[in-house]
Amino acid sequence: MAPSPREGNPELKDALDENVQLVERTVTRLLPETDLAEAQLYDAMRYGILAGGKRLRPFIVMQSARLFNVDPARAKRVAAAIEMVHSYSLIHDDLPAMDNADMRRGKLSVHKAYDEATAILAGDALLTMAFEILAESDTHEDPRVRCELVAAMAAAAGPQGMVGGQMLDLIGENENFDLGTISRMQRMKTGKLMAFACEAGAILGKASEQQRKALTSYAYDLGLAFQVTDDILDVESDPNTMGKPANQDSQAGKSTFVSTMGKDQARMRAEMLVAQAKRHLHIFEGRAVMLELLADYVLQRRA
Repeated sequence: MAPSPREGNPELKDALDENVQLVERTVTRLLPETDLAEAQLYDAMRYGILAGGKRLRPFIVMQSARLFNVDPARAKRVAAAIEMVHSYSLIHDDLPAMDNADMRRGKLSVHKAYDEATAILAGDALLTMAFEILAESDTHEDPRVRCELVAAMAAAAGPQGMVGGQMLDLIGENENFDLGTISRMQRMKTGKLMAFACEAGAILGKASEQQRKALTSYAYDLGLAFQVTDDILDVESDPNTMGKPANQDSQAGKSTFVSTMGKDQARMRAEMLVAQAKRHLHIFEGRAVMLELLADYVLQRRA
């Protein structure tokens, strides 16, 4: 098993750290502070998206775009947009009506730092702003590319994607899901947005259908592996390391890979998914090294 890039792979560590800075600079530029009467909304949006995090989805966007020599300025805008969608989902997930979480990434969640109404509006605003960014000509001069980006992100984030997966997650608090339903839920909740992150670089670069399919398949396996390891971390990690309380899923009575398969079988499944994800990248003949290293990272992450 590969070493954690945060501990043993300086090349990936440097790339991830550089990506965090890139994303935060881009978001700060796209979402500046304001002294308008509604300034609290902007403050809450910035608080929610600039509160830390691994920025894996933007990293995937940037790396997939590099495969097709996409202008980095365009890729950065898409990376920022997808992080806005991800951050909106976290803000809403933490609300009392959902996961009722007081902490996120080691800080107060948005509804605790501000209030519930502001948190709802901040999430709404981040989501809609993400689509505004994709639709602007600075993202790509070809309107067909922009339309394809908008449509793909809407499909990934909507009722057949992330939001639908979250609905299944809530239903799972009162029903016992089998492994197939858990896998479908996590593919919708986590995998579809990761798949869009990969596909976005290919859309920007007008890649072939075969290349797009390879990246999407990689992302689905990576996203599922990420969620399996997340379930493992929920039951065995230190809350101080995770930046949020442990055992949230089990306390809520949710069906997870760990509750269904046990930790050992879940860990084996994650390893199988990572190996499968890396095989999808063979089409790029060694040019997708960072995406391969990222897959190894999923197995060894501690937060």
